[in-house]
Parts: sequence; C-alpha cells; structure tokens
Amino acid sequence: MTTSPRAMPAFTDAGILDVWHANAAPWVVAVREQRIESRRLATDQAIVDAVLACSPRTVLDIGCGEGWLARRLAETGIEVTGIDAVPTLIEQARAAGGGDFRVMSYEAIADSGLDAQFDALVCNFSLLGEASVERMFALFRSMLKPRGHVLIQTLHPLIACGDETYQDGWRQGSWAGLGVDFGDPAPWYFRTLESWFGLFARHGLRVLDMREPLHPQTRMPASVIFGAQAVD
Repeated sequence: MTTSPRAMPAFTDAGILDVWHANAAPWVVAVREQRIESRRLATDQAIVDAVLACSPRTVLDIGCGEGWLARRLAETGIEVTGIDAVPTLIEQARAAGGGDFRVMSYEAIADSGLDAQFDALVCNFSLLGEASVERMFALFRSMLKPRGHVLIQTLHPLIACGDETYQDGWRQGSWAGLGVDFGDPAPWYFRTLESWFGLFARHGLRVLDMREPLHPQTRMPASVIFGAQAVD
C-alpha cells in the first residue's frame, strides 16, 4: 500500500500561521537554548542595540514569540507590550514575564486596533507574509507616538536570495540546524531591498537608518535592520 506524499504548507499568509501553530513548542526550546547561530552571534544583540539607540519608554513587540526581546528590554526599564497570533508562544512569554503579552493576529489589530500608542514598534524577524505585511505597515502610523520609531529586522535580501532570482515572491523556509522536533518549515515572502523601501514610502514612513549586522565568522550580513519614522 502506498501513501500520498504530505502536502507542503501553502504559500500564503495563512500557511505561515498554520506552521507556527504546529511548531511553537520546539521553537521555544530552540530560542531559549540559543540554537540559532546567527541570532546567538549577531542578530539578537543587534536589535536590542537598535531599540536602545532610540531611547523609548514604551515598545510594542509585534510578533513577540516567546518574549525574549521583551525580557531583554524590560531589564533596561522599558515598558513592553508583546503581541503574537500563536497562543502557545504567548503562554510561554507570560510565564517568563517582562511585559504585557496578548494573543493578537495582525488582522485583529487591523479590525479592533490597540488601546495605546508607543514610542517604538519593533518587528524582529516577524514580517514574513505578503498581504499581512502590507496591512501591518498601514497601521504603523496610528500606533506611534509623535516622533516614534519603527524598527524592523529581517533576513538580508542579498544574502537570503541565495541562488534564486532576485525578485519578490514566495520562498520555502527551513528549520536547518534547529533539531529534529520540527515539522514542515514555514513559507515566507521574499522582498528585495527596493521593495522594502517602497513599503515604507507607501505608508508615510521615512527610513532614517539601515544597519547590516555582520556574522562574526563569515563577515557577511546576518540580517538588515530598518529604522524609520513617520513623515510629518
């Protein structure tokens, strides 16, 4: 008797969420055991430094996961609200403390909004979709206090492109190096640098700073961090 091959997650925003719901528990372990080399050696500290450089009193951590960034920022006296669409991750974040954590999808934010504005909005490797990212960008200005900052860390397009064509489009993800407990990897939507800058411009945000944290061993960019403010 033969079995049909298991279908890979759909290349859609909903497909991304399906995978994260299924892989939340091993992800918590991977983050807390620092299994992701690029994060351990470069990108975690890079986003912390970028946030602290803005001197915010309040931060909204969008796609906060199990809450590691909120905990790091809370240690410096920053008041952090974390949101994520995956209940398992929010349960782990609440148990560890360091912020006000809420289960909220990007669609829920668009529908009902939040009850506060913030000095900084932070998206740390959490903008993975296509239409959902456009919707989130459309909300940024309404969630910012005057002269507030938007900080986005994502895969560096020139590195993440690999051998594929350098153009926007869906890509298959990977759990490589994280252990054997993960299921199918989440798809993600690739954007060129030009497309990222276009997103900011379309939604009334000006990029003031672009950081490229280097992996200390390869000396290649481990990520890119955009820092932006609303255009007056």
